[in-house]
Amino acid sequence: MSIINRVLPELRQAFAHFPGFQFEENLEWSRSLLLNPHVEKSEHVHTISRMIPGVVGEMLVKIYEPAERNRDKLPAMLWIHGGGYVMGHPDMDDVLCERFVQTAGCVVVSVDYRLAPEHPYPAAIEDCYAGLVWMTDEAESLGIDVNRVAIAGASGGGGLTAALALMVRDKGGPSIIFQMPLYPMLDNRNITPSSHENTENHATWNRTNNLAAWSMYLGEGNDDNEISPYAVPSRTENLAGLPPTYTCVGQLDLFRDETIEYVTRLAQAGVDVEFHLYPGCFHCFEVFVPEAEVSQRAIQSYMDAMARALHP
Repeated sequence: MSIINRVLPELRQAFAHFPGFQFEENLEWSRSLLLNPHVEKSEHVHTISRMIPGVVGEMLVKIYEPAERNRDKLPAMLWIHGGGYVMGHPDMDDVLCERFVQTAGCVVVSVDYRLAPEHPYPAAIEDCYAGLVWMTDEAESLGIDVNRVAIAGASGGGGLTAALALMVRDKGGPSIIFQMPLYPMLDNRNITPSSHENTENHATWNRTNNLAAWSMYLGEGNDDNEISPYAVPSRTENLAGLPPTYTCVGQLDLFRDETIEYVTRLAQAGVDVEFHLYPGCFHCFEVFVPEAEVSQRAIQSYMDAMARALHP
């Protein structure tokens, strides 16, 4: 049964007209759907692209900071773009990262991690960890306060955020005070009710996409019982010791149930967590229809949460 009649009226046109990703048939075309047209840069934010040492060779990061800043050290946020582990580039989140800089008064480092299927797990999470280590090691040159560092990402980037929080906890650093995995991609098993509700081809993320993306990311021949929590965060048995968390998800999102389970387990493990569920909203609704009232409300909510976390 179609869920389009449950989509909020202000979001319905975008939902109905999205062509849908086709990973197995046309991955490069699917990747092109996430490429932003030219967007006007904010005069209040200074942005540079830089190559840094990665796990294998050099890796691109984009650094966003206030255009006018004094010598005071600012808090910092590592941003991890979305795209289901198989798509995306830091360029697509320029406007979002600029808004974080202005709202949360921070430096943002956005990492261009390697994508599957060309680079399956553990390439992406290793790159994200390397980006976080580089950012904190370069705290002096970047003018950041290592005591106020957060990590954040959306969709596949949200899954990598959750995985990175686990990796940082288990490795004993770098220190992070907050994580924000927005509508995260956490579970490859596709056994929840919400994972069966999104089957329409034009959905912004459907069951077919999810199955294909996880297969590309995890690679062939994986023993399902031996998959690392750093690949599939829902597989972790212990969420204790993770930093305070903010997340949100649309009620019509395929990731609804795995996000709710994650939030519940965080709370049960003693982790402070703030969670928002948006009725009538599909995956990445605020990205696809940013001018909608519900989108503006959702964006402002997670911007404000980051600001509160970085300026306690």
